[in-house]
Amino acid sequence: MVKELSVDRVVNVTINLQPLAAARRNFGVLLIAGASSVIDQAERIRTYTDLDGVLADFGTLSPEYAAAVVFFGQSPRPKILRIGRWVKADAPAILRGAALTTEEADIGQWTGIDAGSLTITVGGVEQTVSNLDISASTTLEGIAAIIDAALGGVGAGLTYDGERFILSTAATGAAASLGWATGALAAQMKLTVDTGLAPVGGVGAETPLQAVADLADLASDWYGVTFADPDLTVDQHIAVAGYIQASAKARMYAVTITDTRVMDSTYVLDLASRLKALGYTRTTVAYSANPYAIISALGRAFTVNFNMNRSTITLKFKQLVGIVAEGLRETQALALAGKRCNVFAAYDNDTAIFQEGVMCGDAYFDEIHGLDWLANAIQVSAYNLLYQSKTKIPQTDSGVNQIITAIEGVLAQAVSNGLIAPGIWNADGFGQLERGDRLDKGWYIYAQRVDDQDQSEREQRKAPPIQIAAKLAGAIHSLDIAIDVNR
Repeated sequence: MVKELSVDRVVNVTINLQPLAAARRNFGVLLIAGASSVIDQAERIRTYTDLDGVLADFGTLSPEYAAAVVFFGQSPRPKILRIGRWVKADAPAILRGAALTTEEADIGQWTGIDAGSLTITVGGVEQTVSNLDISASTTLEGIAAIIDAALGGVGAGLTYDGERFILSTAATGAAASLGWATGALAAQMKLTVDTGLAPVGGVGAETPLQAVADLADLASDWYGVTFADPDLTVDQHIAVAGYIQASAKARMYAVTITDTRVMDSTYVLDLASRLKALGYTRTTVAYSANPYAIISALGRAFTVNFNMNRSTITLKFKQLVGIVAEGLRETQALALAGKRCNVFAAYDNDTAIFQEGVMCGDAYFDEIHGLDWLANAIQVSAYNLLYQSKTKIPQTDSGVNQIITAIEGVLAQAVSNGLIAPGIWNADGFGQLERGDRLDKGWYIYAQRVDDQDQSEREQRKAPPIQIAAKLAGAIHSLDIAIDVNR
């Protein structure tokens, strides 16, 4: 073969593929925490994109399904829902088999077994049940029932959920344990070490606060959380609200209050009164006879696409699909408003609206929701500038201007979606901004000159602090109209 020189000696081409940008957070993800055992204590969270998935897993009688109905029932419809397990009571150890294929689930594969045996390890003790005659069974559920009756004597049980066999212990709590099953029948049920899922140990009951903290540690992508359980006490709600308020990651907590005492202005021990006194701006509550009313409101709020033009909304005036409006006396409506408790109220012009769209502290829902998006969008844009730059961002005024330009792109988007707008700045100023100045763009950005930066800060390669003034667009919730009539 003739030796040849590489063309690279003359023309050398190099491709630099830019890394994918970090994604902004999704501020439309609701987590519903429920106590149903469908999701075990190891899996903990499942994601759903429609009601059918929730129905298939939980059935029509579960609180999780009832909550999902009002969430997905909004128009426009939310795109994503997460359901998390709250271990409300001591839970047993569980061994789930792998899903059976259509062929494996064919009852003809099982009818020949008239003297089967199954060996499992319960609480560290190996137990065997034998002479299992399942030959006459016509369904896998029937087979599970026969084996379940035999397992009762060894402290275990067996069910079939339409897809897989599931072993569980009669004992509950942290001491409960269950090992792999062995034997030919166990292999056919996909409960062995080679065919099944990993055994899950029993756990003790947890408080709602422990559940939310664990769910936050397990999955960071959810934004709002509520419980599909009306039995939480006021103190339990306040504990969760305090955690959400103090959490470093921006989130919201939502509660429906069914206690009618909240409508009495003289009663101050209700949840709304206590949360208002605490000033929690990351918790929102609503009074309703329907325990899932607040989920309906969140379903509407979480459809906001901050990337679209004029897309931000106020929750006031919105319809709660699937929720019956409350008929209120004026004094009751005033009491609820005074306690910063929202309500879906019927009006005498044959309409009903959600009012007032507030958090328990001094803030509106849309303000917290929108500003959480804004903070994350600015953070991600600045990060991507540093992360995706082929060369370094210099520690100079020019480099700082690159950061400011990235931030301005987000602020312009906030003007487009209706979160911020031009207006008068009525707070303390900084840089060249003074109280009473008009923000013609809706925002003002100030950064210290790099030459004026403290040397110790420069040596740590920090950018000078960047300050942003942003004017919220707000929303009109009421108006007065005067009519002068002349004869």
